[in-house]
Amino acid sequence: MNLGPWGYLTILAAVMELFFAACVFVYISRLENRTPAPLGETVGTHKAVLAKLRKRESMSQDEIDYASELVSDARSPLAYAIPAALFTMGFFYVVGCLYMLHRDGGDPSFRTFVGGIPMLTSMNIAAQLRRVAGLNGRLQEASVTVREPSDELATA
Repeated sequence: MNLGPWGYLTILAAVMELFFAACVFVYISRLENRTPAPLGETVGTHKAVLAKLRKRESMSQDEIDYASELVSDARSPLAYAIPAALFTMGFFYVVGCLYMLHRDGGDPSFRTFVGGIPMLTSMNIAAQLRRVAGLNGRLQEASVTVREPSDELATA
């Protein structure tokens, strides 16, 4: 049985999708099993901490610890399995449609290339991960702000 180039690409895309989905499962499992950073529980903190890191502002030790956690997460090779799985899903749809058109006859329509949307989205996700991972150098140079003890008495 001759599947042609589109059929073989469809099979390759399906196998790669299963592989990347397994990698995503492992990566998410590792993230869920670790203890969360205290700053990570606050909404919008990651954006604020990364903005401080980009602007080279001084940060508290908690913020530096959280920023190092975010950068190390983005530097993990398994993190790139998320955009790879999304890209492969769109690629599978496109080549699967092209295989069916090749097999049954017909011309590609707009519907055939709808899979390009997740492919473009995955490239944006990979670029964002790359930007955060690139902050590793600035993280090494980050300055720590030391809190001065206040003279106020704590109320119980």
